[in-house]
Amino acid sequence: MNFKRGYLLLLVFITQFSFSQEGIAVYSDYLSDNYYLIHPSMAGAADCAKVRLTARQQWFGQDEAPALQTLSFNTSLGEDSRSGMGAIVFNDRNGYHTQTGAKITYAHHLRFSRSTLDLNQLSFGINAGLIQSNLDETSFYNSNPSYDPIVNGGIVQKDSYFNLDLGASYFYLDFFTHFTVKNVIASKRELYTDIETDNLRKYLWSTGYVFNIGDNGLLFEPSTMFQYVDQTKEKTIDLNVKVYKNLDFGRVWGGLSYRRSFDGASYVDGTSVGEQKLQYITPIIGLNYNKFMFAYTYSHLTGDVKFDKGGFHQITLGIDLFCKNSRYDCNCPAVN
Repeated sequence: MNFKRGYLLLLVFITQFSFSQEGIAVYSDYLSDNYYLIHPSMAGAADCAKVRLTARQQWFGQDEAPALQTLSFNTSLGEDSRSGMGAIVFNDRNGYHTQTGAKITYAHHLRFSRSTLDLNQLSFGINAGLIQSNLDETSFYNSNPSYDPIVNGGIVQKDSYFNLDLGASYFYLDFFTHFTVKNVIASKRELYTDIETDNLRKYLWSTGYVFNIGDNGLLFEPSTMFQYVDQTKEKTIDLNVKVYKNLDFGRVWGGLSYRRSFDGASYVDGTSVGEQKLQYITPIIGLNYNKFMFAYTYSHLTGDVKFDKGGFHQITLGIDLFCKNSRYDCNCPAVN
């Protein structure tokens, strides 16, 4: 496989699933006890306030490789409050393009439970965010003076925009589902060209169920997430499996996630034209020790076109604060 051709196709994939999703890119970090990162309705839904720090690095050893860092906090507003709040800051670098931003969240939780013996909760949430995108052109002409003359080398282009995310979550006993619309507002930007689309809207739908395996403290959680980008009509699906083991000091857990796109990119291989769809497999391991948590994920890109060392590494660190006693008698790790 020609490296240059492979790199170009990988850039196509990144363009599809990063450039089209302005804001925080949706990877597998939500599976690291961090649903709030993508679903605003989860702010304050748990029994503890949660602080989560994530760091993601792709293609170690490659210059300008994509990297993402996020810091999030969410909590309920009082001992028995039905409202929650949260905040997220992030930094996303992809070659010459970077994004930095912040979001604040308000969520409200409607509880239909008859008692603490059952969980029946409908939640709504809203994110308000400000994002700045930068395109660094200062080294364009240094590396290749024959760039397109429309490129104004030697400057850093900047553009900022405001947007909203809206979401809803529903928990019933051991079942859960989430639906979120990201980038609800049409936001005009003129960073790359003056004809960029102002439709950055993306739809996310997650659902799953947690099964209790015997009396040995094991929980089994299959789940799925579907993504749809409004402007480009791109679609992807995640198929996930997680297993939890409850212990005296907390919980250990692990899982596997498989992501596949419904859309592909074409490439020329000799005299034939091939097509490859984005798909990768992500094993996950995690530990909750008292109030602290740690998780590691490794995403392996599959297909004919990829870097030989094209893994995506991510670490999540967290701490739970102001914890209350578990309210519900259910298999619901995201809430209890």
